[in-house]
Amino acid sequence: MDFLKGSWWTLRSVLYEELLFRGALLFLALKYLGKFRGVFLSATVFGIYHWFSYNVFGDLVQMIYTFIITGTGGVVFAYAYNMTRSLYLPIGLHLGWNYVTIVIFSQGLLPEDQFLISSSENEIGIFGSIVSLLYQVVLFPVLSFLLVRFLTSKASLVNHKFVDTNSIF
Repeated sequence: MDFLKGSWWTLRSVLYEELLFRGALLFLALKYLGKFRGVFLSATVFGIYHWFSYNVFGDLVQMIYTFIITGTGGVVFAYAYNMTRSLYLPIGLHLGWNYVTIVIFSQGLLPEDQFLISSSENEIGIFGSIVSLLYQVVLFPVLSFLLVRFLTSKASLVNHKFVDTNSIF
């Protein structure tokens, strides 16, 4: 039952965040500020929002870490929206990320353990922490960027519409 509740909570939170940060804020920011500034603003506000949702405001180290991780995700999701002009891909990327993190690996805001439960006996140490950070800040965004480029180039070929995939923002 906890697994189903966690899945439902994750879906609701992703939909709320995507509608707010990409569906409203980014939509308006792109219109009034342009691509680069709009994506930057959306990702920055998304990162700051997570200081409060993760309850880390006041702990400088946790604030920086949270901002880097969630801000990077915010850039990826904003880029996906900017390239597709649709919420489907950002929702899918965000849902996939949160589902794996929160529901599968039990790392999140839910009080109940979900699918896999970490053991305090097997601490990953500093090396594991660095690898985890690099995965979240480098590998995930690069793979997401490549996925978005691939999907938008396929869509432009199928629809015979011009999509500027040469510009990141």
